[in-house]
Amino acid sequence: MTSPSRAMAVESLTPFEARLEYQDLAAEIAAHDLRYHQQDAPVITDADYDQLRLRLLAIEAGFPELRSAVALSVGAKPSEKFAKVRHSVPMLSLANVFSGEEAGEFVDRIRRFLDLEPDAPVVLTAEPKIDGLSCSLRYEGGRLVVAATRGDGEEGEDVTRNVRTIKDIPQVLTGSVPAILEVRGEIYMRKDDFAALNQRQEAEGKPVFANPRNAAAGSLRQLDSAITAARPLRFFAYAWGEISEPMPSASQFGMVEAFARYGFATNPLMKRCGTLPDLLAHYSSIETQRASLPYDIDGVVYKVDDLSLQRRLGFIARSPRWATAHKFPAEQATTTVTAIDIQVGRTGVLTPVARLEPVTVGGVVVSNATLHNEEEIARKDVRIGDRVVVQRAGDVIPQVVSVVPEHRKPDSVAYEFPKTCPVCGSHAVREADATGKEDKARRCTGGLVCPAQAVERLRHFVARDAMDIEGFGERQIEAFYQDGLVMRPQDIFTLEARDAASLKKLKNREGWGETSARNLFAAIVARRNVALHRFIFALGIRHVGETTAKVLARHFGTIEALRDTAMAANEPDSEARKALTAIDGIGPVMAEALVDFFTEQHNSEAVADLLTHVTLQPPEIVSSQSPVSGKTVVFTGALERMSRDEAKAMAERLGAKVSGSVSKKTDLVVAGPGAGSKLADARKHGVEVISEDDWFTLVG
Repeated sequence: MTSPSRAMAVESLTPFEARLEYQDLAAEIAAHDLRYHQQDAPVITDADYDQLRLRLLAIEAGFPELRSAVALSVGAKPSEKFAKVRHSVPMLSLANVFSGEEAGEFVDRIRRFLDLEPDAPVVLTAEPKIDGLSCSLRYEGGRLVVAATRGDGEEGEDVTRNVRTIKDIPQVLTGSVPAILEVRGEIYMRKDDFAALNQRQEAEGKPVFANPRNAAAGSLRQLDSAITAARPLRFFAYAWGEISEPMPSASQFGMVEAFARYGFATNPLMKRCGTLPDLLAHYSSIETQRASLPYDIDGVVYKVDDLSLQRRLGFIARSPRWATAHKFPAEQATTTVTAIDIQVGRTGVLTPVARLEPVTVGGVVVSNATLHNEEEIARKDVRIGDRVVVQRAGDVIPQVVSVVPEHRKPDSVAYEFPKTCPVCGSHAVREADATGKEDKARRCTGGLVCPAQAVERLRHFVARDAMDIEGFGERQIEAFYQDGLVMRPQDIFTLEARDAASLKKLKNREGWGETSARNLFAAIVARRNVALHRFIFALGIRHVGETTAKVLARHFGTIEALRDTAMAANEPDSEARKALTAIDGIGPVMAEALVDFFTEQHNSEAVADLLTHVTLQPPEIVSSQSPVSGKTVVFTGALERMSRDEAKAMAERLGAKVSGSVSKKTDLVVAGPGAGSKLADARKHGVEVISEDDWFTLVG
């Protein structure tokens, strides 16, 4: 299920929400890569996949600490069914643009990188982006020796025997060719051949293919090459990998012309364009021909024509700087809204989903579409019974673009967004920032008791910086929840007693044993006494991070004092609210979140239940007289006398604030061996830098 936070702007996400969504996106993209590149059975359109990638990159830009290998990945690992082929030159993917303006930005970036004048000519080629399967063909002495799929970009599948059955691919090249030549291009199936193939499949009682791309990919990746030979596959050549000198041409266009001389089929719609208007005009021309072309395309590929400029431009991450794909806009269709359902995500966001009369959009039957949030429903005035325009772009599931007002029924009434959570019945609120502007998302306040949020809340509760229960990882939480063993945080502390009375012991579960079960129970017992700030953080109160939890713990001393103040602060103008917002580091937004949490009866009951199982330790006394009291400190490099967590805890006990990055507000940097960019930042901002030994001398 799509994370509801994807309807929110990235800048509106909290670090917690960003991490959750990033993890979801990474897993989702990896699964789609596997289905598309290895299983030949995609379940979303290319446009949807592109939007997933764009969202992932946007979150990385806003939260760089989340960056992983996912954004750099290309394709999927090759299947174990085939022998592996290591690409001598990686087969990378292309970045995408979705408008003429973005295409212009692509050309401007090229000029800036090459230090050209703003109006300097940049000649590009433009050609249809074939919707097929990428393949690399290696020729030695003019003879085909190896054919491989893209795979993960570094390593592909050996499909040589199957490729030899494709008539468009020459076994021996004509004319004078380099000693080693890797020709790359797209294996595809024509629309008429696809229709005929599906007719045969149906007549023989076999499953039909969803689209020509799936048919081509499935046909190429057969273990029996006779099956491939019976399928009408074709090939367009448009790129190359390893090639021995001399190069047949100094331009992209000339290289493709050379491929034609060697005996390859090349696309007749490829064209050189000297200006951006020429480029966009050719894009429009290809788009108008799209329906009448004998093969499927999903955009136009632009490449810098001059190969010397391509070499200068090089690559970024998973794609070349000198090429991009200008994707076609999404297809649209009209249908009827039969209902509006509210889904509650793992972070409590209520997301409206329109239930639709099934309609085909871009070759896919659509019956649901996102409405994003409460404001979006009101802005578009979407009502049950309306005729609406839907499209498959911009979200993983389709979206409602607009209402068709002339088809609205006379008795139609505006949709009223629920003010309570449809899952647990807790209040659902829209937060306001310091300026009074409301958040677009409405959230369930029943964090500890809402089943929709349960698994993520449990994961947060046992996390390292929260209750820190050893042996309670994400996988165990998920399994325990699914089996009904741990549904709420308080269930963790009754697990051992229930296990003792159960016929199905934890030690006998798959993946467990007597030792691991005993260790888990011991870890739970050890956390029955826990620091107050850890308990506050573990509750998962919105906006209350680890640092804020410590501030609250030190200020109130007990959970009861915090709870009573938050409940008394329910009225915005109350003395309790003023006292709450007067705490250093607690602003109006955080105060509102505390009020929302503790005034929700379900949460108060859950906290009371937890307190029958745990004993909270009062906060450590923080020194206000130490040399670092009130200062902002950054630790960097490999500390040798203490762990990073110990260093942080020590500094906070001494009244310092510990930061993860250096800025002009930083007072002190403690650097161990291997310190890197933070030292440069310290020098830039004129921040004092000391060693670990100096730190101990300073704090005594």
